[in-house]
Amino acid sequence: MKKILIVDDSFFFRGQLRAMLTPEYEVVDASSGEDGLEMVKKEKPDLVLLDGVLTDLSGFEICRILRESDSNNLMPIIMITSVNDQEDILLALELGADDYVTKPFNNRELLSRIKNLLRRIDRNRNANPLTGLHGNVEIQREVTSRISRELKFSVAYVDLDNFKAYNDVYSFSRGDTVIVLTADILQDQVRLWGNQDDFVGHIGGDDFIFVTTPDKMEKICREVIVAFDEKILSFYNAEDRESGCIKTVNRKGVVEIFPIISLSVAVATNAHRNMDNYIEISDVAAELKKKLKAMSGSNYYIDRRTEETCKTHRWNK
Repeated sequence: MKKILIVDDSFFFRGQLRAMLTPEYEVVDASSGEDGLEMVKKEKPDLVLLDGVLTDLSGFEICRILRESDSNNLMPIIMITSVNDQEDILLALELGADDYVTKPFNNRELLSRIKNLLRRIDRNRNANPLTGLHGNVEIQREVTSRISRELKFSVAYVDLDNFKAYNDVYSFSRGDTVIVLTADILQDQVRLWGNQDDFVGHIGGDDFIFVTTPDKMEKICREVIVAFDEKILSFYNAEDRESGCIKTVNRKGVVEIFPIISLSVAVATNAHRNMDNYIEISDVAAELKKKLKAMSGSNYYIDRRTEETCKTHRWNK
């Protein structure tokens, strides 16, 4: 349960907010600015509701102090005050407040603002800093949600082949641009050929994931590979593009040859047999990736095995 800290010198108002929030959140409160600062250190709240006018420190001063600490950068702050002044609103936002609400307010509106803010902060915490895509927490949540709702879905695990060699030759910063390119291609193609509620995530490094319905998966896989194979060439110099590979010298002084970066897309789905949990889906994808890694160039593989064929045939495309 998320924890909310109320900082307000009005006993009545603290009680009103506590009554409104308690059914959905753990609530703690402080009656002064100094107490509020101590409560932030002690309680580590997920969100602070901060009165703009207090008897000791102003809410604006508290907001400034909180934002000076890196540990509080992601903690959302909503200023609540009876002063509906444009300059005060601008000042609060400039000092780092995430939202500003004036008294009297609509309870439903304040609850909606709190929920939306907490949801957005959670997503920001879990997002990959390079691509901005959802990370592992959101990925597992998305897949688990589809399983629990008994929906038919397909999960594509996307991996870059020969990426380490590219980093070694062209540098990690250039490698980051390839990671961003991959993220952009996945988002673009899923948006073009998928459904409105499809999902794209970044597991980490050069591993990505996207989730769609079984009827959309094959088209997206094809278009992703076409777009990637076309665009990746511009990330190589003319000599490497011409030869179709890069050459590196290993620690033993032996020249090694690595092809242009390609994609392996392993697809697990519950279209043909039950998938009961995220781990089972990951295991199937890992099995498929071994097959893909033995192929040259960019490839995708959709597992179409049924319960029965799994018993008799390892692979049944």
